[in-house]
Formats: sequence, C-alpha cells, structure tokens
Amino acid sequence: MLHLMRKHAGTWMIKVILGAIVIVFVFWGVGSYTSQRSVKVASVNGEIISLDDYRATYNRLLDQMRRNFGNNLNDELLRTLGLEKQALEQLIDRRLMLQAAEELKIRVADGELVDAVRSIPAFQANGNFDPDRYRRVLGANRIAPEEFELSQREDMVIAKLNSLITGSAKVSDLEIESVFKSENASVELSYLLFDPGTYDKISPDMEAVRGYFEENKEKYKTEPMRKARYLHFDRKQYLSRVEVTEGEIADYYENHLEEYQVPKTVEARHILIKVDPQASPEDEQKARARIEEILEMARGGQDFAELARKYSEGPSRDRGGFLGEFRRDVMVKPFADVAFSTPAGEISDPVRTQFGWHLIKVEKVNPAKTKSLGEAGAEIKNKLADERAGYIAYDEAEAVFESIFDGEDLDAAARTRNLAVTTTDLFDRGGPEKNVGNRAQFAQAAFDLPIGDVSEIIDLGDGYYLIQPTEEQPARIPELDAVIENVKADLVAKLQREAAVEDARAALAEVKAGKKLGTVASAYGLEPESTGYFKRNDAVEGIGRETAVAAVAFNLSESSKWPDDVVETSRGVYLLQFKGARTADLSELEGQKDAIRQRLLQQKQYRAVEAWLDSRREKSEISIEPNLRDS
Repeated sequence: MLHLMRKHAGTWMIKVILGAIVIVFVFWGVGSYTSQRSVKVASVNGEIISLDDYRATYNRLLDQMRRNFGNNLNDELLRTLGLEKQALEQLIDRRLMLQAAEELKIRVADGELVDAVRSIPAFQANGNFDPDRYRRVLGANRIAPEEFELSQREDMVIAKLNSLITGSAKVSDLEIESVFKSENASVELSYLLFDPGTYDKISPDMEAVRGYFEENKEKYKTEPMRKARYLHFDRKQYLSRVEVTEGEIADYYENHLEEYQVPKTVEARHILIKVDPQASPEDEQKARARIEEILEMARGGQDFAELARKYSEGPSRDRGGFLGEFRRDVMVKPFADVAFSTPAGEISDPVRTQFGWHLIKVEKVNPAKTKSLGEAGAEIKNKLADERAGYIAYDEAEAVFESIFDGEDLDAAARTRNLAVTTTDLFDRGGPEKNVGNRAQFAQAAFDLPIGDVSEIIDLGDGYYLIQPTEEQPARIPELDAVIENVKADLVAKLQREAAVEDARAALAEVKAGKKLGTVASAYGLEPESTGYFKRNDAVEGIGRETAVAAVAFNLSESSKWPDDVVETSRGVYLLQFKGARTADLSELEGQKDAIRQRLLQQKQYRAVEAWLDSRREKSEISIEPNLRDS
C-alpha cells in the first residue's frame, strides 16, 4: 500500500491522511524519519537529492499531466513538457529553500504541526478533532508514517520562508488602475477571413507527395506498441466475503453526519431578456422596459411557461424557462439571492445579472435537511462493503506480488492461486481497447517496465492490477503506401494555407495602397465582417478566443488602421482593419479593485520567489549526475 500512497502523495486526501500521522509521532514521541538513501541524482551545496525523491516528484508531475491531457498524453508531448527537468528543478529549489530556512533558524514547533492537523475537516467529527477517526484511516491504509513527518515539517518551514520573501510585495492604486484600463478597453474591427478550406482546386501530383513525405517522415512515425498480461483484482469479486453490521453503519453515520446534510434547493422557471455587456444606457432601458411588460402579463394571469417560450432569450426557452432543481451555489449571486427568497408560486420582480434582465417564478422550495439513518443506511452499507472489499482485493494482489520471483511470469504465480491471467492485444500509449479501468494509466505502467518485469500493484479505479509487458513493437517509419492518404491530405492542407496567406497578404497590400476593404473583398468573393466591440480577454464575435487576433487588434488605432501582416489562426487567415475603440469605464473600477489587487499581488509574490531562487542558485554549488544533466 505504501507505494500507492507515495504515488498519490501530491493529492489533497493523501496529504490529509499523512498529515494526521504527525499527531501520532508528536503526541506519542515516536522517532522522526532521518534515514538517508544512498542513490543520488544531484547535490545542492553538498546535500544529496535521492533517486527516490526524484522518482516521487516525477510521478506526481506525470499524474498531473495525465489528469490534464488524458489519452492525448504521448511521447512527443511528454518530451515537450520536459517533466524530468521540471522534477529536478523542483527538488533543487526545495533544497535551496530548506537550507536558507536553516540559516535563518526558521522552525516549526510540534504544537504547530498538531494545530495544523487538528484543523483538517477530514479528521473531525461534529467540528472537533477525533483521534479514533484518524486512527481508523491510518489503519485502513496501512501507512508507514516516518517519511511524512519530515516532509510535513519541511512544507511548513518553506511556507514561512515564502512569507518572508514575499512580505514586501505591495500593489499601488496606480498599478490597479493601469491594469483595469488595459483589460477593460475595447476595440472593434472589420475583417476578411481567407479560409484555406475554400481553396478546393489544389491537387498535388505524386512527385510532390513523395517529396513532402521524405521531408516529413518523422511525422508519420508509428507509436510504439506493446502487449501485456495482467491480473485484475476486482473489488466486486470480494464483496461476498464482507460483512457490515448495523452497529458499524450507525457508527459511521454518527461520525459523518456532514455527508448526509442535504442543502436547500429550489425548482424554478425564468425569462431572460439579454443585455450586451457594452450596451448603451438606451439599450439597457429598453431591455428593462421589455421585462417589465412581460412581468405585467405574467402577473395578469398569463401562463409563465408560455411567456418564456415566446419571449425568453435564454437557453431554457424551449422548456418554458424551466431550470429544474438547483442549489444556491450553482447560480450567479443576484439570481440566487432572489430565487431563494421568493416563496413558492410567486413571480419575482426583475433581476439584473451579468446576462441581462430576468423574471423568476419559483415553483417549489425544498428545505435543507439531514438524511436519517434509515435513509442513509443502504448507502453507508454499500460504501463500507466496497471499501473493505477493496482491502481484501489489495491483500490478494499483494500476496501474489510477494510470491513472484525474479524472472517469473504472472502465469506461474497465478496458477498457484487458481487465478485467471488476461492477455491484451497490441496497444499504444492510449492503452488496451477494452477490459481495463484506466487505459492510459495501464499503458503508462506497461511502457515504463522492461519486457517481462511485473509492475507494482496499481489501482486503475475498478480494482487493483499486476501488469507484465510481454512483447514490444518499436516505433517505425512506415512505407509511403501505408500512409499515402494522410500524406496527401496534409500536403493539400499545407498548400491551401499557403494560398490563403498569399491572397490575404495581396489583399492587405491593396487596402494599404488606398482601395476600399469592400472592393478588395469582392475581388476574392468575400464580404467584410465586423467583430463588434471586444476586450483583450474576450472571445471575439465571429472569430472566437484567438490571442493572436487580440494581440494585433489592440495595437491598431485611427491613425494606424492596418497591421503589418495578416494573422494566421486555426480557423484561417485574417486581414484586420481598425474600426473603433472605447476606453475603460472608470466608474466600474471600484467593484473590481480588490480582485485586481489580489491577482497582481500574487504575480509579484511569484516573481519575488523566482528572483530569490535565481539569486540563491548563483551562490550555490549544484551538481547533477551526468545521466540526468541533459534531461
């Protein structure tokens, strides 16, 4: 189990679990973890960074990338992300900060550790720290605590040092105003879109296709493939061996009452008249008058649902404005405040939100309540049974794992326990096509191992696995015939984009020479479009969220209407023309001041720590083992 805890040591729950161990060590006086591991990957001013620490940090980063990218995480993306270097840099930075903290005599007292862990909700019952509760969690997970006592202290020491480094960071009102003005200024453009897809007459010959393939062979290189055999220890298979008593159910209920609190909810319909964020006072007044007219009809006896179908401009229009049952926290605050204070059956006064003007009809109010033991009993029983079945499954997996000798395969170990081994087809880093809980994680384990080695116990969500890769098919560059359709399609797309860029640049030269945009557009079979006003970080109407467009747009002006070049995006090639600009409305600054101040402060604090680390590195002796230096 310990290797599972290490693998997930960066997650919130594991930090909570491991954090509780500190109380055991501080309260009962068990020794701290001080053993040194001999295999090093680097040293910082003579202090070793161990291979174990490096692997743990790398695996945490890798898990994070898997969550972020899912099945899109492949070898090429991993190389781009440079996780090996990131892991090493994090460990070096950590060691530098701990050394500096030691010089400054920054300490964390036992009492501080105790107070920090006592405040963690996961170890509280009815708002108070519960020693039995954290003991049960520790016992259930069979965690060896020594290593984390040191780690937890180090984290708190580093937090104190961070506070010292960043304590002088301040944000002035002038800085806030400058950022507000930049972020809330808006601009309007006219534009032509040269869509590469419209250049449909391009048809390269075979010589061009062969030449393109020769220049881009690596692009068509196949992914490496593997086969593996595995044992799956499914929790469900062990449920028959689990017994949960009524007393245990009642005990769990009493200690986890917060899990069975059901918040107040409301069922409602609404009617929305949209208001553009940049609307003029006149447009704002028109929208308000319109919602007042609809309110009069609704309170005059007309069916609210039919009025919503006829007049609402929201996505729930076709459902008669029905929003279903919702909690307060899922709606924007002005809407929620009114919805949760309006009695069932009544229609609210008009409500203004960032989306426009609303009318709300509350159809039902469901008060907050706490589920009774009778209502929660079956759920608790299933939860405890599944948890205990998981422990049995892990024990079974661990027994098999510990019985495997070097060079032995899973078949031999499984036969002694009458277990069935499954063998996959060839798979890439996306994982086997079926039968495993987390395909990408299965594949990662299989690709990380040498052929014939057996993995440690891995939790893939649907139980525990032991995996043994049995066959490898290396990555290779295929013959042209095998990928010719893909090569043709890629070459056509390249030539289409080049044609679009060429035409867009020619059109830009014409308008810069004095021709009207509409006249130039007609020559290319296009119509000028307009974006409407948008801010730097807005999605642009008709274009979308394209940072390249925004970067160019806010450098244009009445005296400089045309950019130096066209703008290439994923949708196509844009020729942009300045149409108008608006400055930020400083009357809105007060409402955003605190949020901007906090954001700028965090940026300054981050830069302060980075600058401190850079300075510290320059004064330190840092040695990296040769096999990691170029990672």
